[in-house]
Amino acid sequence: MVMHLVKLCVGISSVEELEASREFEIAQRKAAGEPALIAHVTRMMPAQREAVENGGSLYWVINGSIQCRSEIVALEQVQGDDGIKRCAIMMLPEIVRTAPAPRRPFQGWRYLKPDDAPKDVDTGSGSGADLPPELRAKLLEIGAW
Repeated sequence: MVMHLVKLCVGISSVEELEASREFEIAQRKAAGEPALIAHVTRMMPAQREAVENGGSLYWVINGSIQCRSEIVALEQVQGDDGIKRCAIMMLPEIVRTAPAPRRPFQGWRYLKPDDAPKDVDTGSGSGADLPPELRAKLLEIGAW
């Protein structure tokens, strides 16, 4: 069974800002000769590691709602300079936009069952991707797409 994670995207105010941050990180990793993956380090390793690595995604909460996701390729144990073991969530650099799903603030990450995950949205022509985020969210909420 697949299991997803959901996490607050702290310090990021839009999907576009997250995409720009990703582009910068990928450029740095390529320059250092590292694989073109995104690493997000968090304190705890998921107990359901195998389910997360078996097709799971990290759903990002931006401005109080899930707005996008990143496909997880691996969970790696890393150790910081302080000697504390942490979890590096390794993801593909592509960001997939999702239907907005409200979330209250929380610390760390939470599991997200596939049935509870918001659906991906098309960002092509006629998708509403060029609309203001609040209007697009409301239209998706009432089923206009």
